[in-house]
Amino acid sequence: MRMRHKPWALPEMQQDNKFFETPRELKGKWQAEFGNDRPIDLEIGCGRGDFVTALAKRDPMRNVVAMDLKNEVLVYALRKVNEATLDNVRILSMKAEELDEVFAQGEISNIFINFANPWPKAGQNKRRLTHTRFLSLYRLIIGEGSTIQFKTDDEGLYEASLEYFPEAGYEIFYHTDDLPPEHPGNIQTEYETKFRDFGMPIYRIDAKAASITVERLKELLEFKEKSKQREGRPIWRNYSSDELL
Repeated sequence: MRMRHKPWALPEMQQDNKFFETPRELKGKWQAEFGNDRPIDLEIGCGRGDFVTALAKRDPMRNVVAMDLKNEVLVYALRKVNEATLDNVRILSMKAEELDEVFAQGEISNIFINFANPWPKAGQNKRRLTHTRFLSLYRLIIGEGSTIQFKTDDEGLYEASLEYFPEAGYEIFYHTDDLPPEHPGNIQTEYETKFRDFGMPIYRIDAKAASITVERLKELLEFKEKSKQREGRPIWRNYSSDELL
């Protein structure tokens, strides 16, 4: 279903200092933006903000950045953050492909991906947020010991992701095809509850970055250079070995 455009959404968010539109000038300066040296977690595809609000409430000594592409949902996420009077959250309107332009290596501690678009049609798989191309990109912003927590209601996406993570040099240390709601630390949002009410299983993968060669990582990141060339945008610069690993 096509989301109805809300012309008032962006102007409303632009009045709030918790909201940013792809703030490249803050790359490497996010702890200064939060005004502390606490760890920073990232939710990719935050939707209406149920998860990020619950996460920020649960862990007030951590900072959280939530991003999505659609201002029509982000405006509700920002409202929820403000209603909960949370100062440890920032909201971004941007594409996942641009994350390395906004965050420096090691600036993000953990990544959460919840119920993302499964892109099930042939030729769409590379758009998945857990595809090897995106998982390789995340390595440019996470630090040593960082984890990625992924949940979905789509069996096909789950099974494919079990292959994507190792291909991108991640170690899966937990996975299940039927996540219990009482799983330790699990944040069950309204969206997840609805799936459970329909009798649908919740799939989850927890993984951490393992060793990968510079050559393999460069190979995985070639997609970004090609996509920028097609779009007529500046060509993806070459990364040094220190930046890649």
